[in-house]
Amino acid sequence: MSAASPQRKYKLTDQVDFLIIGCGASGSVLARELSRNGFSVVALEQGPWLDRKQFSHDEYRVAAQSLLTNNPQKQPTTFRKTPNDKAKKQSAFVYGRMVGGGTVHFTANFWRFHEIDFIEASKKGTIARTGLADWPITYTDLEPYYTKAEWDLGVSGQAGVSPFDPPRSKPYPLPPMPVKSSGVIFEQAARKLGYHPFPAPMALISQSYQGRLPCAHCGFCAGFGCEMGAESSPLPTMVPQAVATGRCEIRPHSYVRKIELDSKGRAVGAVYFDESGKQSLQHAKAVIVSCNGAETPRLLLMSKSNQFPSGLANSSGLVGKYLMFNTFPITGGLFEHQLNEYKSIEVTRILQDFYELDAQKVGFYGGGGMDARFVWTPIQFAAFGISPHVPQWGSEYKQALQKYFTRTMYLTGHGTSLPLETNSITLDETVKDEWGLPAICVTYKDHPDDLANQRFLVARSMEILETAKVLDRRSFPVEEQNYGFHLLGTCRMGNDPKSSVINAERRSHDVPNLFLCDGSSLVTSGGGQPTETIQALAFRASDRITALAKKGEI
Repeated sequence: MSAASPQRKYKLTDQVDFLIIGCGASGSVLARELSRNGFSVVALEQGPWLDRKQFSHDEYRVAAQSLLTNNPQKQPTTFRKTPNDKAKKQSAFVYGRMVGGGTVHFTANFWRFHEIDFIEASKKGTIARTGLADWPITYTDLEPYYTKAEWDLGVSGQAGVSPFDPPRSKPYPLPPMPVKSSGVIFEQAARKLGYHPFPAPMALISQSYQGRLPCAHCGFCAGFGCEMGAESSPLPTMVPQAVATGRCEIRPHSYVRKIELDSKGRAVGAVYFDESGKQSLQHAKAVIVSCNGAETPRLLLMSKSNQFPSGLANSSGLVGKYLMFNTFPITGGLFEHQLNEYKSIEVTRILQDFYELDAQKVGFYGGGGMDARFVWTPIQFAAFGISPHVPQWGSEYKQALQKYFTRTMYLTGHGTSLPLETNSITLDETVKDEWGLPAICVTYKDHPDDLANQRFLVARSMEILETAKVLDRRSFPVEEQNYGFHLLGTCRMGNDPKSSVINAERRSHDVPNLFLCDGSSLVTSGGGQPTETIQALAFRASDRITALAKKGEI
């Protein structure tokens, strides 16, 4: 299904029940659930609505020309380490800019958060100069929605094989994906060291599922769209099911600039630029913002008014604060025989032995998971994948490139990020985007514990590679991050309006008919993979919003 497919069309003057801004991982879930529950829905998406036939394996077009993601030429950003530094123009993050969002082209790791992630402050104590806090919900509250996400989207995995797996009410709907060379090597070496690797839960279908064909193992998952529809993103699942209700309109190429309020301080809709650049106002009884942890706070800050001079829903002053990127330490190893890791899916084995570390034993707060994979596309590998110990040009480089490309695998860590109030999203009025709106300024500096956690994960990865008898191994430098993939925590949820932006139902403390449903609401970063939690939260929010609407409380 694409934008050309028949769907319900609403007029701008129609006051739909719900206007959803952003049709990605969470927005598409809300669109399907709310339209199925009998409500009229318009979902505005800033990017295109692509058909599977429009996906490409052209690395230059996808990466350099931002086919599926935000384009830094059209949507520039600035970056600084601290609020006292001068922000400089640079690309600071990436997100999926299309119907379906980043899940259309993500690695497809689909991990649940663990019980500890929701109660870290209570269990571990607060950490000086951080905003570490408990969530207003627990793992038990979210577990049914994790299960719903896995079954409605289609997830392949094996329950009960990891001693660290949190409780679950149902197994995965599909068996795990076939193991790759990296998975076999990783599993054997990790077990020799006493660890507990297990089949990776993946948002990919290993068998035909709900009318969709299984993975064809083409080797182009991360960064590329799936022509098969085997990647369990909202594009082949939530979106067509929402449209099929006859009550949902997906409106691509709709770049929202402001949420409008009435004199009573209630949201009445949103002003957006359409594909031609014309500004329009779509009316709605309630507004749900589901952009991401960067664009959601940006929109709220741009929606300032006499009622909210510091930004919409920002009486706490916390809109844009506590940005978390997660961390991604990488190590790699060269092996004697061909592994051909460029084929098939990215990940088939993970371990979570280090998910919850004892700070008193290791000397820092943190934790996370680890997986085995092949990190680069061919062009990226030519630039970054060759060991610095071999020639970087000429005939020897060509020989090394051929050798390393087929015989290399990587271990990737996925670590926690502490919430710091100074890590933030703000507006940079000195730089404008293609629509004349202020650019995003990212302020970000890793907490020392985040860097220590990365070094710990690198050390464990190097031990595993050594046990696997590599010919050559390397670790990439652990450095402070200036670029984010996971955009979390900038509109955190909580029970106290003074220390949070929204409540546990994702409802704004300040505006009763405004809801925020995306990664911005996360209170802590979790052990590295937030997508399933973001989508489970969207399923839960759909139930809560439906109940409020049916009781006339919105």
